[in-house]
Amino acid sequence: MDAFDRNGLVNENRNALVVRGGWEGHQPVAATDLFIPYLRDQKFEVRVSDSPEPYADAAYMATVDLVVQCLSMGEITSEQCRGLSEAVAAGTGLAGWHGGIVDSYRATPDYLHLVGGQFACHPAKPPHEQVEGAPDNCFIPYRVTMLPAAAEHPITAGIADFDLVTEQYWVLADDYNDVLATTTHPARSPWHRDVVAPAIWTRNWGDGRVFVATPGHDLNVLGHPSVREIIERGMVWASR
Repeated sequence: MDAFDRNGLVNENRNALVVRGGWEGHQPVAATDLFIPYLRDQKFEVRVSDSPEPYADAAYMATVDLVVQCLSMGEITSEQCRGLSEAVAAGTGLAGWHGGIVDSYRATPDYLHLVGGQFACHPAKPPHEQVEGAPDNCFIPYRVTMLPAAAEHPITAGIADFDLVTEQYWVLADDYNDVLATTTHPARSPWHRDVVAPAIWTRNWGDGRVFVATPGHDLNVLGHPSVREIIERGMVWASR
């Protein structure tokens, strides 16, 4: 399959930077390894980094067409954050899923501004259903609901609402996002009404594009056909 740029022209030489690491519970190596073969099939040369250090190299970042980030609960320097933001503004795409993009650098407001959302919580099962220390205490059934805009968007066209049993992200976001899908947290103590949070969104940043999907906790979720297809399409859409 040929890889096409935004003008519909075949692009044989594209560069992707995969930045991965942070909290091992999100399986950053295995998760990104799941998508690297797809990127190569789409004619990307792939470089992998275990830190955001390459973001500070302006000359290198000018050659990068797509950044795929899967780094949870990490840290980023002001120089690295500025380098990433400036690269995206100049046309580099940024894509990611789950904590690898919306729970990456909690203490860096400029990064949160770039991606348009911040993980706030993932509600747990009721106390009587939890097992002390169990890793799935926050795995609950929920639905990802497509909005009308999703029907015509290249990332989500033809994909219907789907159900998952995993962490349901409640994210804080802004109105600059173009939201394609949401998820609804039903009212429960201590809040008094349902809460709708974005689950899939895009964002324009200068000449660049940002793609975010909040599902993607582990390989099981990433293997869901709709989740995987949305992420694959989202990476290509975001690319320069």
